[in-house]
Amino acid sequence: MKYEAVIGLEVHVQIKTKSKMFARVGTGFGQPENTLTDPVVLALPGVLPVMNKEALDKIIKAGLLLGCDIAPVCKWDRKNYFYPDLPKNYQISQYDQPLCLGGGVEIELPGASRNLMGEHKRIPLTRIHLEEDVGKLNHFARESLIDYNRAGTPLMEIVSDPALASAEEAFAYLTSLKQTMIYGGISDCDMEKGQMRCDANVSIRPVGSPKLGTKVELKNLNSISFVRDGITHEIARQIAVVEAGGTIIQETRDYDGQTGASQSLRTKEEAHDYRYFPDPDLMPVKVDEAWKARLRAECPELPFDKQRRFFEEYQVPYTITSVLVPDRELSDYFEVAARLVPGKAQAVGNWITNDLLRELGAAKQTLAQSKVRPEHIAALVKLIDEGTVLNHAAKEVFVDMAASGDMPEAIIARKGLKAETNLSELEQWCREAIAANAKALADFKAGKDSAINGFKGPVMKASKGKANPRVVDETLRRLLAAM
Repeated sequence: MKYEAVIGLEVHVQIKTKSKMFARVGTGFGQPENTLTDPVVLALPGVLPVMNKEALDKIIKAGLLLGCDIAPVCKWDRKNYFYPDLPKNYQISQYDQPLCLGGGVEIELPGASRNLMGEHKRIPLTRIHLEEDVGKLNHFARESLIDYNRAGTPLMEIVSDPALASAEEAFAYLTSLKQTMIYGGISDCDMEKGQMRCDANVSIRPVGSPKLGTKVELKNLNSISFVRDGITHEIARQIAVVEAGGTIIQETRDYDGQTGASQSLRTKEEAHDYRYFPDPDLMPVKVDEAWKARLRAECPELPFDKQRRFFEEYQVPYTITSVLVPDRELSDYFEVAARLVPGKAQAVGNWITNDLLRELGAAKQTLAQSKVRPEHIAALVKLIDEGTVLNHAAKEVFVDMAASGDMPEAIIARKGLKAETNLSELEQWCREAIAANAKALADFKAGKDSAINGFKGPVMKASKGKANPRVVDETLRRLLAAM
């Protein structure tokens, strides 16, 4: 019997705010342990929570970007459980009235043709709700220490429908979701810093069966690659259990990305285990149309929409857009440069994705630190198109631009890299090349157009590489036509 997987993801994304969800104390990563705390975070007697408006703005914005319905009213609930990383012994969350309902995440299906863009699929969302993060347990050989710096940080939980069919689709989903959150300025989604964390619910069923199988939740998937690997492992494990005559039990399993193995942690909790009830210290939130309209006006173009536009507006191929679009800053940089040299967007894209990124990597610089601005690239592309500088010399110009920040015209003049423009001398070189290559001449006259290339090498050699290839081609054809 063949089986198919059904996968749903629960993704926790820390919202990028200056202060915590219900307290004034700041947020951050890498600070000394237990320094980003205050009486509210530590749940000292008598303290009361106050909502963070910036966090509410950003979850609504996230919902708008993902096409969710924004609830006109949402409320806060207490999710009760006892664990050392939770100072209050309850977490302020949203249960039956989340802020965002429905929506979806667009993904590019793995393995699809990428000549333009691959086949796409929309993964529907169940909900997005807002809550506060918990502290972090640091385990050592004989003890575990608690750092409450993370506790109270605004946290979105983005819950997908069980609509993913493979580990590769899950990888594509997380990649797309991460790009959207970064584009919107909602989160940096750095999984190494805990800003984005994922749990995967995995089940299998006979191919074509409408009934869902028993789901198993995978925890501690602390990179997008580990999510993919963990799901692959769990699908194989469940199939092996069923084919051996066993039964899948609903449980939570810990996946170790280093060893590729998983182990059972506990049987799965149900919602009633958390004893949800409305938080008596917080009022419900009303979201009116004016609030949504203000945030909708701040929403950026989504990555896949930008990729489609780049192809249609600039005729830039997938090989370039797939590098530009995931980085909002880089794609904006490209667009500034492309508009300075109309019709030359592909050349601009090639210089950015190949040469600029290479120089940034070598210098360990960010784009903001680079001395090469869009104006530099546009000017270089224009000079190449005019025949002022040849492609191989332009490579040298680019390296100099990255180091000096000089405009390409100044570098060409300083280094003597201007292409040869003496037409009488060029014509003489062309005549000599034709006279020295009788076979290429005969082939060209016989209709073999590519034979003209046999003359170009000697001409370029005579010019020491400074002749303009376009002018060389035009001159050769003119001379050959007269013979």
